[in-house]
Amino acid sequence: MNICFAPCPVVFDLDGTLIDSVPDIHACVNAVLRLHGVSPLTLDQVRGFVGGGVDLLWRRVISATRLPTEAHRDLVASFMTRYHDATGLTRLYPNVAETLGVLADRGYPLGICTNKPLGPTRAILDHFGLAQLFGVVVGGDSLPERKPDPAPLLAAFAGLGADPHKPRGVYVGDSEFDEECARNTGVPFLLFTRGYRKTPVEKMTHHGTFDDFASLPLLVEETAAVG
Repeated sequence: MNICFAPCPVVFDLDGTLIDSVPDIHACVNAVLRLHGVSPLTLDQVRGFVGGGVDLLWRRVISATRLPTEAHRDLVASFMTRYHDATGLTRLYPNVAETLGVLADRGYPLGICTNKPLGPTRAILDHFGLAQLFGVVVGGDSLPERKPDPAPLLAAFAGLGADPHKPRGVYVGDSEFDEECARNTGVPFLLFTRGYRKTPVEKMTHHGTFDDFASLPLLVEETAAVG
């Protein structure tokens, strides 16, 4: 059992969970492609490439555009110069800020575990005035491993005071990467259904689903109570 007798840590994915960042990612990708004389990708194409971190994003972009694979490092570097502070097109999902405030007020330690690089992650949290709510932020370049490897999520829970070997708490995310990471870590997974997943909800393993953050505090309470 993974029972939380006191408010237990709640760790969140970022892109597709707390924020809709695809418009900014899409703009940065196409800015780099234009430099190489490559036709732009659609928003839906880029949305389908998001979730596994910047390296995987660009492996997928290269495959879709037939750019040379040996250009990968330079393309990523060019992308990162734009992506580091790309916040203008990104939006919080409805009721995110209010819900994070409710959870914090109820004593839940909050954290972030994302495959987004740490620099852009901190930039977007600062942009929306959310940084102070999170006791730990683990980005896609914080450790050698990325989700779905359990190491980043274990580090996030440990940073919030949980047992680093057998954490108690809840992970909230939107994608197959998040589902697998929660399973590998051994914590309950709550699925936000308006994010970037490709798999039907009924085919994913989860302890609950929601499409409105206003319903999350009760869902966290119920999930933590049953383990």
